[in-house]
Amino acid sequence: MFWPLLPQLPSPQPPPAQGLRLLLGTCLGTALALLAGRALVLQHTPTLTPDTPLSSLRTWRLLSADPVLRREASLLLASREPTGSARQRQGLWGQGWGRDPLAALALKRAAQAVEAAGQPDQALTLWQSLWQRFPQNPASADALYSLGRQQPRWRQLLLQRFPAHPAALAAALELGSSPANRLQASLHLARWGPRWPGAEALLVQACRGRDGALQPPQRRQLALGLAQLGRGQTALDCLKGLQGDPALELALGQALLKGDASQQGLADRQLLALAQRWPTTAAAREASALLSQREGADTGALLVQLPASLQASAAVQARLALEGQRPWRGVLKRWPRDPASWELQWQLARQALLQQRWAEAALILQALAPDQLAAPLAARQLFWLGYCQWRLGEGARAQRLWRQVLAIAPGGYYGWRASLHLGEPEPELLRAPGGPAGPLTRSPWQPLASGNAGLDRLWRLNQPLEAWESWRFWRGAKPPQAAGDLRLEGRLRTGVGDDWIGLGQLEQASLRLPQGSCQQQADLERQLNPLRYGELFGQAGAAAGLDPALLQAVARQESRFTAGVESPVGAVGLMQLMPDTARELAGRRLEAASLKDPALNSRLGARYLRQLLEQWQGNPVLAVASYNAGPGAVAHWLKAGLGSDSPKPAGATIRLQRDPELWIEAIPYPETRLYTKKVLGNLWSYRRLNQGAGSGC
Repeated sequence: MFWPLLPQLPSPQPPPAQGLRLLLGTCLGTALALLAGRALVLQHTPTLTPDTPLSSLRTWRLLSADPVLRREASLLLASREPTGSARQRQGLWGQGWGRDPLAALALKRAAQAVEAAGQPDQALTLWQSLWQRFPQNPASADALYSLGRQQPRWRQLLLQRFPAHPAALAAALELGSSPANRLQASLHLARWGPRWPGAEALLVQACRGRDGALQPPQRRQLALGLAQLGRGQTALDCLKGLQGDPALELALGQALLKGDASQQGLADRQLLALAQRWPTTAAAREASALLSQREGADTGALLVQLPASLQASAAVQARLALEGQRPWRGVLKRWPRDPASWELQWQLARQALLQQRWAEAALILQALAPDQLAAPLAARQLFWLGYCQWRLGEGARAQRLWRQVLAIAPGGYYGWRASLHLGEPEPELLRAPGGPAGPLTRSPWQPLASGNAGLDRLWRLNQPLEAWESWRFWRGAKPPQAAGDLRLEGRLRTGVGDDWIGLGQLEQASLRLPQGSCQQQADLERQLNPLRYGELFGQAGAAAGLDPALLQAVARQESRFTAGVESPVGAVGLMQLMPDTARELAGRRLEAASLKDPALNSRLGARYLRQLLEQWQGNPVLAVASYNAGPGAVAHWLKAGLGSDSPKPAGATIRLQRDPELWIEAIPYPETRLYTKKVLGNLWSYRRLNQGAGSGC
């Protein structure tokens, strides 16, 4: 090998001792500085969330020395860009490196982006890479779905590998029109996703035998899916006399309870037979609890037919105590943490309150310690105990109890009533129409805190759909039962826009969760009262001269912000307007379907609330009760004076101005009674959260 000649350089001379010490000191100082800098960088590495500013995300994506941090910043930035946009594609490009599960997510998002941009060949390459490198990752379900567009075998593999994943449910619905394919789709959806859009019609069709003869196990599977949809009678018809297992029989009974009087009678017999046939199962205990909650004189006759072990359960004993057949103190003492005892205590206390027997009501309310109850129930107990003390002349004790309410549950209906008794002014809801309504403030992002690092990371990186799909994959079709699982699934569902089921699950969880710290309760209050359609409600509130928090509160209770929902009596949309009422408010002909437009529905709903508030001189209790029961019913209650539906002492008529809480509690329609408390509690929570009162402790 030829080397070019180089000029001769003088040989280096050894440095003097002083220079050597200087050189060593410089090297040592540089090393220490590098170590200190590295420690400082590690110490101050940010935790990126959906609330991280865009400018910071761009900086970390471009300049961070940590490739994992760069990928997280890229995913967060991509989540804010329109799907398929050039900026999204550019930001996701090259982020699918390594074996980290985020690489699978980056490949999926990149494939979806180039697919939306009209680049099918590039998308195909990315989908194939995702499936080959991450065959066990839930993101690969979408790869199999996309690859299956051309090759059906990929769809079959998807149904086998990821049966509960939403991609598999969509694939089942698209299997094909042959009888064999329709039957396969029906059975898959009945087991793994009966509530998937379009599944119900397939299940009904399969049960009617249009896709071939059904074997008994197939009938049971289809019947269980229909029961989960609330189609109790259709599920019974599908069984054709076959006997089910405890889970199926319980689902059938629960579905039939939602039907008319004849179906409810059938449900009673169904649940009783279940309890007698499988008395030691959890399904039998749930069946006996459902029977103990039934209204009517024949409930006692049903309960005495239960096996002895179930007659001795908390639910049955609580019902017997409510009817005076058992001492209530014994039930509360034996089962202080059972929901049946909580309901027994409240029903007994409510009877005494409506009859204005303050000392008796206080005695009942003190029978359970507040820390044995979930926070909303403890707040109810303490509020009414304070109310009894106030009516008995113990004002100082009442105030201490009401302050305790605010420490446990400052939001909601009882937080509102306790605050008013402690001197907080009534909220002003009426304003001059056309003025600024004051937009509601979006709540800050909250961690998922699921206990699953993978789910928590997806949630933190603004990937709620991926988190939800992963949860579905890991959990399968098993519905959540424990309070923690209900809360987690409720948050995941609301994260992907399914407020109808998600908020219902969060409400169930709030009534079962043990009392948490102040910060935990504040976090739960935000989760229960999310801001939806903020701009539309702000505009509708400004046009009608209303606080937009009131519109949020009504829509939260009416439809859980679901624009397309319809009630059994025909009310439509997120504020559940009756079509005739909506036409009158609009002053023109309207099709019922047009009320599914959130903008139109919110404007008309705000206009109706304005009319009700003006009719009742700004009184929120009367306006909200009228929105549910109609102003005619409310006017009748005001004229007659409400009282207990049980014997009461002379002079026990309840007047709204003097006894507002008792007046609400005496509303004779149970639905309106609960509705009024819920809406007013929502209103109080939204106003608190908007003012920052629920942001910390």
